[in-house]
Amino acid sequence: MNHKDIAQQIIGLDEKIILIYAFNTTGKTRLSVAFKNETKEQNEGNHQGVYYNAFSEDLFTWDNDIYNDEENIKLTVNYSSLNKFHASLTEDSIKEKLEPYKINYDFSFNLYDDTEKGIESISFFVLKKNKENGEEERFDIKISRGEERIFIWCFYLALFSLEDWTEDQSQHFFIDDPVSSLDDHNIFTTAFTLIELFENYSSNKKIIITTHHIGFFSIIANWLTKGEKKDKFKSISKLFILNKTNGELSLNSPRNDVFLYHLHLLKTLDKAITDKKLGAYHFVLLRQILENISSFLGVGRFSYVLEKIGFDDASNKAFDLNILSHKNIYTYESEIISDDNKKLIEDIVKALKDKYQFKL
Repeated sequence: MNHKDIAQQIIGLDEKIILIYAFNTTGKTRLSVAFKNETKEQNEGNHQGVYYNAFSEDLFTWDNDIYNDEENIKLTVNYSSLNKFHASLTEDSIKEKLEPYKINYDFSFNLYDDTEKGIESISFFVLKKNKENGEEERFDIKISRGEERIFIWCFYLALFSLEDWTEDQSQHFFIDDPVSSLDDHNIFTTAFTLIELFENYSSNKKIIITTHHIGFFSIIANWLTKGEKKDKFKSISKLFILNKTNGELSLNSPRNDVFLYHLHLLKTLDKAITDKKLGAYHFVLLRQILENISSFLGVGRFSYVLEKIGFDDASNKAFDLNILSHKNIYTYESEIISDDNKKLIEDIVKALKDKYQFKL
């Protein structure tokens, strides 16, 4: 199968939420393009959905204003078919999406003279008090690459949230790897923003997510199939791993690729331990591993796995892990966790490796 075949397969699915894990270089962006082309062909050449992918980010380019000492530096929004929807966007709607990321800058829209053309560019700035008169002064800035990526993502989240996706481009959202180059804390925050998107739009739109990040995939998959609202989402969700073998693509259920799935989760945790970068979101990944091992062993409680890998106080450890992995949102908390909680993760991961001899 090629990307066109996979796109047609996804189009034919009845489920509303499609979550796909794939290695880098498998062609996730090409899949989003193939999906766009196939759906346009079915709609007389007109767009049926909205896309966030590498091409979306290319719509934003910096005007560094080098001839004026960067006095009016701004992020230009290249004109596209989405500009006609900009009139409904507000600065506040984007700030609302940015809030979980705890940004430390402000921004303002620069509109075309013809407002129907939408947003021409965006200026970013900070306010600083003048030491002499105490008044706040504005200083235009260029935000970092990571901040830019998060801003563009939230720009699209605000677009997704518009109410005027009527007949035009209203059928689906295709989101390709929104966490590329983000750190673990912002990856978890991005997962939470998608959960909100599912809550609001999965009843009337198909939402396709692709990612190369196994932790991100795991968090969303766990929330859809085992979270508090699994009764609402499990029946309308479909999870896949996109594989490429000898140039041929295939979509496979994670249940048919359990070893690969667990290996990547465990590698993610092992690397975080080695790099001394354990954070709150790693409890979610650890719980996912334990739940899947317990399921594989035919037992419905992950405390059983803790018993089997040598913990005499398995019930207490399971209780602690249950609390630490089921907080509603981590984005308003420090990503730094206590030494005791770090040791809990380290001890369990070491015991899993010792017991089952995973080859990482």
